[in-house]
Amino acid sequence: MKNITFIIAVTAVLVFAAFFQSYEPLAQEKPAAPSSKQDGPVTVTAFGATGDGKTDDTEAIQNAINSQRGGIRFPKGKYRITKTIEIDLEKVGYTSLHGEGVAQIVMAGAGPAFRFVGTHGGTAAPHTVKENVWENQRTPLVDGLEIIGDHPEASGIEAIGTMQLTITRLVVHDALHGVRLIKRNRNVILSECHLYHNRGIGLFLDHLNLHQINVANCHISYNAGGGIVSRHSEVRNLQIGTCDIEGNMGGPDSEPAANIDLDARETSLGEVTIVGCTIQHSHNAPGSANIRINCFSTVRSVTDEQRHGNITIADNVLSDVQTNIEIKYARAVTITGNTIWKGYAQDVLIEQCKNIVMVGNVFDRNPRYHYGDGSVSHHGIIFSNCSGCTISANHIYGVGDIPAAMTLRKCDRMNVTNCTILDYSKCGLLLEDVTNSRVSDCLINDNRKDASGVDIKVIGGSNNQIIDNLATVKQ
Repeated sequence: MKNITFIIAVTAVLVFAAFFQSYEPLAQEKPAAPSSKQDGPVTVTAFGATGDGKTDDTEAIQNAINSQRGGIRFPKGKYRITKTIEIDLEKVGYTSLHGEGVAQIVMAGAGPAFRFVGTHGGTAAPHTVKENVWENQRTPLVDGLEIIGDHPEASGIEAIGTMQLTITRLVVHDALHGVRLIKRNRNVILSECHLYHNRGIGLFLDHLNLHQINVANCHISYNAGGGIVSRHSEVRNLQIGTCDIEGNMGGPDSEPAANIDLDARETSLGEVTIVGCTIQHSHNAPGSANIRINCFSTVRSVTDEQRHGNITIADNVLSDVQTNIEIKYARAVTITGNTIWKGYAQDVLIEQCKNIVMVGNVFDRNPRYHYGDGSVSHHGIIFSNCSGCTISANHIYGVGDIPAAMTLRKCDRMNVTNCTILDYSKCGLLLEDVTNSRVSDCLINDNRKDASGVDIKVIGGSNNQIIDNLATVKQ
């Protein structure tokens, strides 16, 4: 019995010894070369990128994209590229770029650092999205990357024909444009991004057909050509919320620009929301504005029934520009709950518009915000050639040396109620060639010792009702 036990023990030892002699630990295995057949994310360093800030990593990063691995990760480093990285979604399939907040891309060539190209030609409706878009292209992602421009024409991200592009925690600075969307895209999200100190535009909607775009919780600042700008584009469902947007207009010698500039003169614009943002700076830039919207159409005739619009501007803080809000040729615009001051030309300019509601805003010339540079902010509200507007419960204080704190010029069917207008230079409310309108229940008063202005002044016009105001009317 002991001999049998001994034989079994010796056999077991020999078997284990043979196993360990043939076994090579996993830690000593050589990593397999990256392949499109493998699943899961891959790092660009696996394709030869160095991230040392000196080597040209363009080819290595492009090879990582072309591997069709999908999830492309950038370890900590500075990746210098000299040519746009093309992401042809139909060829490479689902693709996402991840920098973990520690990867810098230095674009040392002309054009965008990354260009996403899709083939989506439908709308946002599911039945218009072709099968190949769902199978290969939907929801390209960019997250946690920093892109630095190192060429006069270097930009950040560009997208064409994408469906559900999502860009988060992206930083673009010292480039031409931050993010540029062209031709056609649908269902875009830009969130928690910093588009900062670029020579051109922060977010550029350029010759674009785009419905459904959300811009949230971003800093878009000090871009010389404008903050969020739409040019030659058909835009619907643009939501801008809880962003800090400031200083996007260059300096004293720059072309006129705005923090938000939506120009629909050649196409169309509608269903826009600008809510809960701080939008400001700088009054020393000529023609500067915080929000500028022009819906005049040069493509088709503008009539009362064909105006673009359906716009809400609510609960923002707006200051320190030539004009805080400028809207032309729009219909159905709501301006409510905003705090507005330091409009050096005027606070609000509304021209050739219909069905505008401006309710519950405060316009306060607070001396705390006097910068001591010798410039003077005039403030003031102007409605010119407008019809069917409701102006109610606005508080206006301390307007400078301009014709009136609020001017209605060549307007029809205007309803001004429950407004408070205090301490103005020349006139509280000026009605010039206004018809079929009503002013009631307003407090319009300047009780300063040196006050010499007029409460309500009427020039021309007809069929107006001015009643129940605490104010003196001068005809």
